[in-house]
Amino acid sequence: MAYRYATERTDHSALASGQVLRSAPGFPGFPVRLASELLQRALAHTTDQGETPVRLWDPCCGSGYLATVLGLLHRDRLSHVRVSDVDGEAVALAARNLELLTAEGLAAREEELRRSARDFGRVEYVERAEAARELAAVLASQGGDLPHETFTADVFALTDPVDADVVVTDIPYGEMTTWGGRAPDADHVGAMLRSLGGVLPRHAVVVITAKTRRVCLPEGVRALERVKVGTRSGALVRARDVAS
Repeated sequence: MAYRYATERTDHSALASGQVLRSAPGFPGFPVRLASELLQRALAHTTDQGETPVRLWDPCCGSGYLATVLGLLHRDRLSHVRVSDVDGEAVALAARNLELLTAEGLAAREEELRRSARDFGRVEYVERAEAARELAAVLASQGGDLPHETFTADVFALTDPVDADVVVTDIPYGEMTTWGGRAPDADHVGAMLRSLGGVLPRHAVVVITAKTRRVCLPEGVRALERVKVGTRSGALVRARDVAS
């Protein structure tokens, strides 16, 4: 895939999982440049091509890494971030990461890292603390605290409407992560898309990625775009095209 928006190879080491953002075993990260590219491609398909800040949702959030990274990278293009997962432990970790979308959360994380540097005498904690301070400055320059929320929900059994304009999610692929909840025996993507289509506004754009050669969409559903980078593939679809 040729990058259309995230064309510069920017140093995103501060956003690596386990640096400033919190991580835990069994919760994978996501390529930062690819995440930025996918969000910007989705924004190009919104009604005003991303001129107005949008509401972002990750319904398979895991640690909340993907949504938090997008919030820190594109604060000026987002008005709200929400994440959900069927795993309550994941949602708890995601809530801690999404607090990094606020000045208070980043200041607390900086102090935590400086305390670790003092306690363990390791220079890498000082570097991470400085990175947290730098992220706080960037967040402030792009609009300040980003409103956010977390909740526990089974992506296959959604019932309540969700006010989101863009969904970006990296689905489980059987290595570090697996499906839970009311997952069907087959066609996980189709079942998830039908569930999302039932609760999202019709104009919403859904971005799904997975470690697979090709994201298989339900019969009759045409992708707005498809992408392939390394071992990951992705598809962008319109919510109204997957609504039951």
